[in-house]
Amino acid sequence: MSTKSVSMSYFEIGIYHPRIKGNIGTLWRSAYQLGATGIFTIGSRYKKQPSDCHKTMHQIPLRHYPALDVFLQNRPREAVLVGIETGGTPLVKFTHPSQAIYLLGAEDHGLTNKALEASHHLVGFDTSRSLNVSVAGSIVMYDRRSKARANLEER
Repeated sequence: MSTKSVSMSYFEIGIYHPRIKGNIGTLWRSAYQLGATGIFTIGSRYKKQPSDCHKTMHQIPLRHYPALDVFLQNRPREAVLVGIETGGTPLVKFTHPSQAIYLLGAEDHGLTNKALEASHHLVGFDTSRSLNVSVAGSIVMYDRRSKARANLEER
């Protein structure tokens, strides 16, 4: 079984203007467990969260960007920006890019038009209502990991 494609890939995940601080810690804990290479916030500073019992910011890089423009100027150039938003391509049909940056919106307003326009792909869920931001991010990361493992097993 070859691991070349897995070792050549990476992903980061972050939240644009997070509103509920507890969601940040929960998302970071999942990010660490599911293999993220970095985590970030845009517009709100991260503070230690009780739900982040792994102290993720000591395990993988944590970045804070004060505004979307700063994030866009400083994200990895080869990484594909994937917005997670209601109405996007259903996750079950989505093929994750090798190098990806996943961007989740605020719990109350989602992603702004500017963030949506900057995204190379939009991914959503086949649900009647929006999901909690940390749950949505965790599902996306789990889906990425599961599909990568399935691709390796096929080889």
